[in-house]
Amino acid sequence: MARSNQKPLAERVAAAAEEALQAQGHVGLVDVMIGIGWLDPGAVRRWQQGRVDALDSEVQAGPPRVSEARRLFRAWAEGRALVPGETHPVARTPERQPLRFSAGGSAEVERLYRTRWMPGALSEPERTRIAEKLDRPPELVVVSPLNADWSCHRCGAGGEFLMMEPPGPACLRCVGLDDLEFLPSGNAALTRRAKTRSARHAVVVRFS
Repeated sequence: MARSNQKPLAERVAAAAEEALQAQGHVGLVDVMIGIGWLDPGAVRRWQQGRVDALDSEVQAGPPRVSEARRLFRAWAEGRALVPGETHPVARTPERQPLRFSAGGSAEVERLYRTRWMPGALSEPERTRIAEKLDRPPELVVVSPLNADWSCHRCGAGGEFLMMEPPGPACLRCVGLDDLEFLPSGNAALTRRAKTRSARHAVVVRFS
C-alpha cells in the first residue's frame, strides 16, 4: 500500500483540495478525486469527450468512501470560508451535450460535482470571470490519423481527419464539421483572427 494511502482520508482530501486551489484559484470535487488517486485524468478526458456516460463510474473507490470524501471536501471548503459557485460543463463534442457526473442521476450528487469553490476574498467581478471561463465550452478536437486506413463507424467513409466518438472514429461530414477549412500551423496571428471570427472551430492534433 502506498504511504499516501495510509493517511486518514480527511488529510488526503484536504491536501488535494489545497493543492488544486493554490494551482488554479478554485477547486472542485473532480480535482480532489484526481488528487487522492481515485480518478484517472485519462478517464476524465474520455468523459469530457463524451466517451464515458457518467464520471462516477470511473472513480476507483466504493460508494461509502466516495460519499465520505464528498462530505469531507465540503467541510474543508466551508472551513476555509470559500464561496461556492455552480458550473454547467458540456462535452467536447459538436452537440455540446451536458456532462453527467452520476450514473444514478442524483440531483444532489450532480450539484456537488458541479460546484466550484473560490476564495471569499475575490471580488464579485473576479468570481464572475472565473465562472464564465469554467462554463466556456471546450475546444473541439479533430484527429489527423497516422494510419490512413480507417473507416467512419457511421457511414464507412475515410478521410484526412476524424473525430473520436464512443463507438469509434467518425468522419467530419457525419459529425457536422465538414464545412470547416484546415488552417496549417505557423501563423499565430492568422489563427487568432480565424478563431475570433468563426462561429466554431476545432483544434487538429496528431499523435506520435
